[in-house]
Amino acid sequence: MLKKLRYKTGFVIAYLFSLLPFRVMHRISDLLFFISWYLISYRKSIVLMNLKNSFPGKSEREITRIAKQFYRFFFDLTLETLKTLSMTRKQALRHCRFDEDSFRLLEKLYAENKDLLLVLGHYGNWELAGTVFSSLCSHQLYVIYKPLSNPFFDRLVYHMRSRWGTKLIATRNTYERMNEIRGTGAAVAFIADQSAKPDNAYWTTFLNQETPVFWGTELISKKFNIPVVYMTIRRERRGKYKIFIEMLVEKPRSTRRGEISEAHTRKLERDILAQPELWLWSHRRWKYERLKTEVPEPVDGTE
Repeated sequence: MLKKLRYKTGFVIAYLFSLLPFRVMHRISDLLFFISWYLISYRKSIVLMNLKNSFPGKSEREITRIAKQFYRFFFDLTLETLKTLSMTRKQALRHCRFDEDSFRLLEKLYAENKDLLLVLGHYGNWELAGTVFSSLCSHQLYVIYKPLSNPFFDRLVYHMRSRWGTKLIATRNTYERMNEIRGTGAAVAFIADQSAKPDNAYWTTFLNQETPVFWGTELISKKFNIPVVYMTIRRERRGKYKIFIEMLVEKPRSTRRGEISEAHTRKLERDILAQPELWLWSHRRWKYERLKTEVPEPVDGTE
């Protein structure tokens, strides 16, 4: 009972806060940036280490500039995501829109009765993009996610995503649910840039570092032969985003081992090089070392 009361109280506070206009949210974001950068140094050592290792040719001044830009964006992202608790469909579409050719590609795939896998990274405002996808697109959006350890934030995130019609699939249930929804006009989103364990990963060079990549997108797409599209969310200006969709692989079963994993990793790297501040640098992406022996590809379709 006490946990339920705490959740409801926290939810009401978060909801009331989400009613603030974007311009007020952004002023608060500026304050949070100042506090985080100059006073408490939230994860600054991780951010700077990631940037230095990813851009060895950049000077200390350039690294610091990108880090500051990232922190400014990070707090914008956090508060803009909170806005989805109360945001109307009209408001969402005013702040995030589809590239016209990208939207036509999605509708073409739906008209051809094709399910698809969306692969993306923690780049741009992926939460707002999911809201717009579910509001506009004919495909039913499913998001593969790992439940958060904090029950309050897990329920809050679940509510924010599902209120727009997005359905969530816990990572452990991916293979089972894919069997159930195949052929229904589903678009299943994989955020594929989290840190994979070294003994169950595809290894490649990403941002000048040896990096493990989850097999999930590649294995699931091959198992069901579902087209894979890459999704990126670019920021046009503060609080304004545009969604781009590219066909990555139309017939996954015809690809070589590692080809799909390599392809979506290269796309994400391209985006990060274009606007580095929009990626989640505070995440410990490179916490594992590569094993000396080659890791065999998993065969059960799970991660």
